[in-house]
Amino acid sequence: VQLQASGGGLVQAGGSLRLSCAASGGTYSTYSMMGWFRQAPGKEREFVAAIMWSSGTYYADSVKGRFTISRDNARNTVYLQMNSLKPEDTAVYYCAGDSILKFSTGTYSNWAKYDYWGQGTLVTVSS
Repeated sequence: VQLQASGGGLVQAGGSLRLSCAASGGTYSTYSMMGWFRQAPGKEREFVAAIMWSSGTYYADSVKGRFTISRDNARNTVYLQMNSLKPEDTAVYYCAGDSILKFSTGTYSNWAKYDYWGQGTLVTVSS
């Protein structure tokens, strides 16, 4: 199973970026829960957003109303549309995936539950 993340870059505060994560090598069950996490320098990895196969979504409070997670199941691709970016959004963003069967209520935000990870893409927001 491979996850390929892309779309990071440098953007000014208030700008937008769209991240993509293409999954391959597994079945739809393998990617039935997909998430985005981020890690800023010197900080722990934190949950950003997650989406189920059925398109149910979850967001961290810090990004609600600004970020939108979506998926194209036919393409095995998950997107993270990031609007109104802030300097504190600067981080390496990672996509992660696993079977929804592994997740009980609320555990979608626990990065340790995901077995499959992309390589990370850097998002830098300048002030």
